[in-house]
Amino acid sequence: MKRRDFIKTSGVVGALSLSGIGISALANPVKPDLSFPRYRGFNLLQKFGGWGPRRKFEEEDFEIMAEWGFDFARIPMSYWTWASKDDWYTIDEEVLKDIDEVVEFGKQYNIHINLNMHRIPGYCINGRDQEPVDLFEDTPENMQKALDAAIFHWKLFAKRYKGIPNSRLSFDLINEPPHLKEETPYVRVVKALVKAIREEDPERLIVADGKDVGRTPVYGIVDLGLVQSTRGYDPMSVSHYEASWPPRDSFQTFNVPTWPLTGDDGKIWDKAVLKALLIDTWQPLVDKGVSVHVGEWGCYNKTPHDVALKWMEDLLSLWKDAGWGQAMWNLKGDFGVLNSQRADVKYEKYKGHKLDRKMLELVKAY
Repeated sequence: MKRRDFIKTSGVVGALSLSGIGISALANPVKPDLSFPRYRGFNLLQKFGGWGPRRKFEEEDFEIMAEWGFDFARIPMSYWTWASKDDWYTIDEEVLKDIDEVVEFGKQYNIHINLNMHRIPGYCINGRDQEPVDLFEDTPENMQKALDAAIFHWKLFAKRYKGIPNSRLSFDLINEPPHLKEETPYVRVVKALVKAIREEDPERLIVADGKDVGRTPVYGIVDLGLVQSTRGYDPMSVSHYEASWPPRDSFQTFNVPTWPLTGDDGKIWDKAVLKALLIDTWQPLVDKGVSVHVGEWGCYNKTPHDVALKWMEDLLSLWKDAGWGQAMWNLKGDFGVLNSQRADVKYEKYKGHKLDRKMLELVKAY
């Protein structure tokens, strides 16, 4: 996708024509829809890490998702892929062209693209200490320095994709903000980023992850007209069994998981507990008219397959009843339906990949 093709679609006329609104509507502008339908899909990870060789997005992923009936691709991105922690303001235009291309794939296959800053200047849930300053917990000067850089990057994307309709593209500000005693520091950052984006593209659809690593709704941003994104990784002893990267205190037990699960403290985790924790906690926010979407969820490949499927079905049925969409982490890989390397699955050959047919049919059913 060449840069000039995006320029053609920018501006008011491009936005109106792409959204199907005629020029005559300028006299009576329609308020943009700043909510999500029940989008369902996957996270695609080509720009996730920010290390190693440059990885381009694969059109095959979109062919597969469209064939299966999914309509959403969340794109977690590290700013390290187009800049660096040592120089926040020098941009690699060739890498941005890769992101142009994934936006175009979304258009071609009728799949909504959700661009997410998985690593933003001053913060990442993984390797947070590798940032030179911290966006949330540092001196006021350092926090402002990180925020200024974060604003710069989001304004870059807002300007670049202005005019692309919300039905095709949304922005997800920061992946999994940290555990905080109160929401005020996060609200401050969100408001600054939203203001910056809307200075460039006033109608852009924006998503904000819940605080506390996506687990807690944020009430101080309700009036901004944002979608809020939650997670589906509880209990961690099921979703991340034998995973090395989560903190050990986030696990309920280190025993081989079952579903329902009994933690070492005797607490029984079942569908009712999931509803109370993952649905009921968010209901007051929903009652205020805020759309909720599950930006990430899934089960690591060391959890027994039958246990994973039982747990996943409970989650999927709860989200369907709530009217929430979801994006699985990931399409291909340890949490995915393709090439997950589970030891206890009889895979089906599919377009040169190993398909977990039972898991795919479960996700498709909801």
